[in-house]
This record gives sequence, C-alpha cells and structure tokens, in this order.
Amino acid sequence: MTSSAHRRGRYLSILIRNSHTMIDLTYLTERKVTFAKLVAGLTPDDLRALTDQMIDRQLALIADCNDAAVVFVPDDPAADDPYAADPEVVKLAWTLGHVIVHVTATSEETAFLAAELARGVVREGRSRYETPWETVTTIAQCRARLEESRRLRLATLDVWPNPPHLDVTIPYHRLPEPVNAVGRFVMGLLHDVDHLGQIEAIVRQALAVRLGV
Repeated sequence: MTSSAHRRGRYLSILIRNSHTMIDLTYLTERKVTFAKLVAGLTPDDLRALTDQMIDRQLALIADCNDAAVVFVPDDPAADDPYAADPEVVKLAWTLGHVIVHVTATSEETAFLAAELARGVVREGRSRYETPWETVTTIAQCRARLEESRRLRLATLDVWPNPPHLDVTIPYHRLPEPVNAVGRFVMGLLHDVDHLGQIEAIVRQALAVRLGV
C-alpha cells in the first residue's frame, strides 16, 4: 500500500474507532475529495483489516450487555424504517438484535457484490439474506451473528482474482460517481459506521434501565 493509500486506510480506521465520526458524502464532494480517491490504493488485505476492526468495535460495544439488552426497546424519536414490510413497524424503535442483523446483512451483501465486481462481473439485483430480528433474543446470538458475518465477509475477499478488475464499476445511489469492487466493499463498512452510534445509544439506555438510573 502506498503512503497516500495508507493515510486513507488510517482515516477509515479512525471512523470505525470513533462512532461519532462518519463520512459525509456531501462534504467529500464539496471539498473535491472523491469517494474513489478515498478508497484508491486499498488492497484486499486492507479490507480484511478494516473488517476485523469493525467487528471488534461492534463486539466491544456490546461486551457488557445481557439478554435483556438485546430485546430492550429504546426510546428513539427518530425511528423511521421506510423499507419495513409492515407499515405498522415503520416508526418502531429497533432493538439491539434488530440492528445487529441489519448491519451484518448489509455488509455481507456489499461484500458479496464487491466480489462479483472484482471478478469483472456486473451483477444486477440484490444478494441479501437478513436473519429475522425477532429470532435474536440473546447476547450470545448477537456475538455469534457478528462472528459469522466476519467469517463470511473475509471469505468473499478470498475469491477476488489477483489483480481484481477494478476498472469494472457500477452506479451507486449515494454517490455522484460509480464505484468499483473496493468502493462497494467500503460502502458496507461505512454503513456499519452509520449504525455504531445507534448501538451505543441502545446499550446506554438498556444499561440505565438495568441499573435503575
């Protein structure tokens, strides 16, 4: 990895460690720092390291949780899930179990789609399976889901050819520019970052209830 790519990888690492810091895509555009430039030079090994950092960060956030915290329904006035299949749950605050299955499903999907791009294949449609959140009721299940997600995401990087087809790109709805395999994979990590603060808030509220404060 070049020195400039190393700095970009370090920046992404900081984002993972500090859940209050997120990449503002508008900010990047206005400052003329494109997403493509941000991820340029990152290698599959860099993506492996960033994935491990993310999973370790999520596991650390839930380290002190018990089973009650997993099903605890937090106070979340901003709750809004426009993709909910049931209109009655659009405004339902997500439990810790719900957030864990959501973020892992999304990052796994982006990882598998990134592997297709790396192979030079432009794949239409989705590649998603999300564990029903209602079935996740214990902290052991949350930890197991995160570790399984780590294994699946790292496995997708093992099928990247050497060198990957980084000239193959697809449009991405949140960006004004297309993304290649590296960018597609990183978008999953940034989605994880977007939900770290939510996990922290749920854990904080659940702990307060447990301690009676």
